[in-house]
Amino acid sequence: MTGCSIFLGEGIDEATEKQLTEMSKHGFSGVFTSLHIPEDDKSMYLQRLQRLGSLTKKLKMFLMVDISEQALEAIGLSLMNTIALKELGITGIRMDYGVESEKIAAVSQTMTVGLNASTLSEEIVAEMQKFNANFKNMELWHNYYPRPETGLEKTAFTKKNQWLQSLGMKVIAFVPGDGTLRGPLFETLPTLEKHRQQHPLAAAIELLSETAVDEVYIGDSSIQKDTMIQFQKYFMQNIVLLRLQLFTKNYHELILVEHENRMDEARDVIRCARSRFRTIPTIEPENTVARLTGSVTLDNKNYGRYMGEFQLVKCNLPQDKKVNVVGQIMGKDKPLIPWIKAGQKYQLVEMERKE
Repeated sequence: MTGCSIFLGEGIDEATEKQLTEMSKHGFSGVFTSLHIPEDDKSMYLQRLQRLGSLTKKLKMFLMVDISEQALEAIGLSLMNTIALKELGITGIRMDYGVESEKIAAVSQTMTVGLNASTLSEEIVAEMQKFNANFKNMELWHNYYPRPETGLEKTAFTKKNQWLQSLGMKVIAFVPGDGTLRGPLFETLPTLEKHRQQHPLAAAIELLSETAVDEVYIGDSSIQKDTMIQFQKYFMQNIVLLRLQLFTKNYHELILVEHENRMDEARDVIRCARSRFRTIPTIEPENTVARLTGSVTLDNKNYGRYMGEFQLVKCNLPQDKKVNVVGQIMGKDKPLIPWIKAGQKYQLVEMERKE
């Protein structure tokens, strides 16, 4: 599952409804929000939470709320009154800031509980077992880190997640947004420091592929529409969508189509599995320049039987008179290239030209 974040310091208005509707249409099924962000106007929390819960119920989206007992009490709610919480549209509560294990165990009997994945220990698990916690209703949520240089390191993070998964609970982490960023720092909200300012989908694929994470949420307030489409393509159709600038008016029928990486994955390039089996015209030498990372190439007639082979370049390669450079993947999308593994489908679309 993928999800997004909505912050209660901002008004929950028609723009929020439009944003959530778009996210839902593009495959996002969860929403995360928090009741204890220091710079927020907390007097508006209950009204905005009611509005957000109404929206998520309408869209059939999961709503996880990060809380403390004090934050709930300040807006007239009780941690133990799960019926009232559910009526607001809340489907899960992430507990932190010293909530007693006995209370966590009690809440887990009737609704989803999110625990702090980074601080969970064997001692806490044993204590909740003592109080008969329902671990089937528990999820393990990592933090996001607004301040640069404070995000987690990948190796230790992965090792911790492997232990967390062994407990039989889902592990959830955050990736940065690339639309409206959350203040006051506006430095994106990732769980891993290496993902700060990175392409949200590239970060999500890495978390799910290599770090024992089960679900990914966007930490910031929004992602761009093009990025939303890329998420939908990947998670609903298993296609990596890449935007490129074309250098030629020719061969669009060979370039702007769905491709698939060969199963015998090459080190330096991504080779299209079917490119040389299509009916192709004679390809004359054109723009046979150095092939930079992200170059899109077609072998020309000087390559003999390889003429028509279509490739994406994974690292800087020299000029080759037998290879035409027909386009370039946009800089922002380059981090997606390494995730086009053996057998992975991918599709190229031309960037909109600015007049």
